[in-house]
Amino acid sequence: MNNNIWYDLKLKFLRSGSPAMAYIGLNVLIFVVVGLAGVVCFLMGQRGFVDGLVYQYMAFPSNPELWLSRFYTLITYQFFHAGFFHILFNMLWLYWMGQLLLDFIKPRQFHVIYLGGGIVGAIFFALIFNLIPAFKEFVGIPLVGASACVMAVMTALATLVPNYEIRLLFVGNIKMKYLLLAYIILDLIGTADGNAGGSLAHLGGALFGFVYIKLLQNGYDMSSVFKRRPKLKVVRNENVKKNTNAINQHEIDAILDKISKSGYDKLSKEEKETLFKASKN
Repeated sequence: MNNNIWYDLKLKFLRSGSPAMAYIGLNVLIFVVVGLAGVVCFLMGQRGFVDGLVYQYMAFPSNPELWLSRFYTLITYQFFHAGFFHILFNMLWLYWMGQLLLDFIKPRQFHVIYLGGGIVGAIFFALIFNLIPAFKEFVGIPLVGASACVMAVMTALATLVPNYEIRLLFVGNIKMKYLLLAYIILDLIGTADGNAGGSLAHLGGALFGFVYIKLLQNGYDMSSVFKRRPKLKVVRNENVKKNTNAINQHEIDAILDKISKSGYDKLSKEEKETLFKASKN
């Protein structure tokens, strides 16, 4: 039974062909592994040990002194979350927005929007934190979560199909452009509260999603550098001739036997062609 459950999960999240589902599966897997490791450390009297490692080595730091040594956190921070509700809402929005966006773009384009949104979101967060005096007191607070990635996906969808309507509970039908506008306003307001870093990362992700789609609409696809190119195989002419003219001797013998019994006129078109090719060898 356990094997069946694992197979179903792999089929749903890792082999579905949907990058949105793959990112959801990866985020949830990391969250569960980190959570279980935290429980083990807690039982061993090391409460907070795992969280400390995550925030020190996997979260994106706002402190410029750590950017060079923690450059890889531009990617890793996107897959770690601060709590259950943090990952829950991120993954729900990624599922809804991601599946819709994939109806209009290619999977490789989705990857660039998702990961690029996370990277730009982190850079935007770090720059604003260090350039605007009002945020100086928050420098040192690290960034975790896929929120910037999800915001990039949502913004890309709203930019691509602004009048597309979705139904929200207690709200009813709402166009994507108005939903995006509401989120951007909330994030702008949120820059003045305790989660300023998260709000700034959201805005950076939104900026990337918007720019990506606008460039795409103007004929430039940033994901084209990842496009698979057909592999060309050079074959020597003599090998081609040898391969195309090679005839199975048993097949020739069978055709000759058929001629001796039924006559040449009884051969099929394919058999006549085979015999003709053999005569040229």
